[in-house]
Amino acid sequence: MPVYDYKCAEHGLFYELAAMDESSQPKACPQCNTLCARVIMVAPEFLDMKQENRVAHARNETAMHSPVLSTPEYRAEQQARREHKHGKGCGCGDKPIRKSNLLYTAEGNKMFPSMRPWMISH
Repeated sequence: MPVYDYKCAEHGLFYELAAMDESSQPKACPQCNTLCARVIMVAPEFLDMKQENRVAHARNETAMHSPVLSTPEYRAEQQARREHKHGKGCGCGDKPIRKSNLLYTAEGNKMFPSMRPWMISH
């Protein structure tokens, strides 16, 4: 079981062993027995980082999970989205924003070729 940090308002930090599914639950202070919340520690390098670097780090973390390749088709799609008058997802059908590449395998499973090549299919 991992050790988690908890903080009592009167007595400060203390450490407790807890199962991972119980880590978000408050624990009793060993000195005064009041329930105390878990403390999430942040790396000091991240706290001292310049604001520009922190914003760039957050942007990279977000982009890591959904990579975008700049292709002519993608740029045309983004331009069509910017020019569309009714807003995102209106469903009016004036301009097709994206054609689905949904295919089915011989076993009947769905397959999305080239839409999300980084995603593992079931």
